[in-house]
Amino acid sequence: MKKTAPAAATTPIHFSRRAFALVSCGMLAATTLSSMSQALAQTGHWPTKPITFVVPQAPGGANDVIARAVAQGLENTLGQPVIVENRPGANGNLGTSQVARSAPDGNTWLVTAQSAYIINPALYASIPFDPVKDFTPVMQLAVAPYLLVVNPKFPAKNLDELVAYAKANPGKVEFASAGNGTLNHLLGEMLKTQKQIELLHVPYKGAAAAATDVVAGQLPMTFGSFPGVMPFVTSGKLRVLGVASDKPTSLAPEITPLGKELAVTSWYGLFAPAGTPASIVNKVHDAVVKVLATPAMQDRLKGLGAETVQSDPQSFKASLPGELAYWKKVVKDSGARID
Repeated sequence: MKKTAPAAATTPIHFSRRAFALVSCGMLAATTLSSMSQALAQTGHWPTKPITFVVPQAPGGANDVIARAVAQGLENTLGQPVIVENRPGANGNLGTSQVARSAPDGNTWLVTAQSAYIINPALYASIPFDPVKDFTPVMQLAVAPYLLVVNPKFPAKNLDELVAYAKANPGKVEFASAGNGTLNHLLGEMLKTQKQIELLHVPYKGAAAAATDVVAGQLPMTFGSFPGVMPFVTSGKLRVLGVASDKPTSLAPEITPLGKELAVTSWYGLFAPAGTPASIVNKVHDAVVKVLATPAMQDRLKGLGAETVQSDPQSFKASLPGELAYWKKVVKDSGARID
């Protein structure tokens, strides 16, 4: 019978303290270098692929127009294509929540109107994003007043005539909006309350569609952002009755202010998903500031009826809690609600 050879003895390997320290240091250095390279990839070499601006409103509205103007300017500055992706739905909640769930890698950004970001939390019993926790505010891109406009065939030539006509025809005057709970809608509700008149609200899926139907004469009036409706006013397709402000706007000083009770200035802002590295946020902020400061962009925004503002991540973030509280009260007073 053949005997099986005994297994060879395993000789233990002993590291000296110095050798163990060298191995540990090497592992730590490798880990540190890996982390540094990842951070560098996120910041120093960013961007490495196309960037997406998500606009949670339909194409053609003021926010969409401003987003596309900024995106075009950024392509030359950042060296990557900036794609504008329209994701309308649920008054802006759909596109906004998409960005809230996006990776904080600097490749996806939210360009939104004040109404969708600030007013929606007060309108809905629940929303799929938290305006404070889910985003990093970057800056306001532009501000724009709202105009009260009517079809040229509508008999009212000013606010007083509109009020008189509405009182003489109770419940027969309709106004279009970009959707339930949008700023266009709330301004109409505020007008009803302030002037004690009856107006019928007709919501559309976007500001552009609402303005188009007023131009076509399907409805007599709407509140529209300056960038969204001013081209129609200039071409004579809409008549402006006033600006939602307590003082004339520098964009068109000849337009009559509607008064303090209807003083609303809309802003359009840029946000990143929460957790986006500060270096990327600051890089984009600085790049956008340069784009907005060019004479071509200044002229383009002014032609649209918007103005740039001085804004940075810190001041923008600090302003949001107060705005959220203010519009919560406005919504409550108006009785508007979307469940």
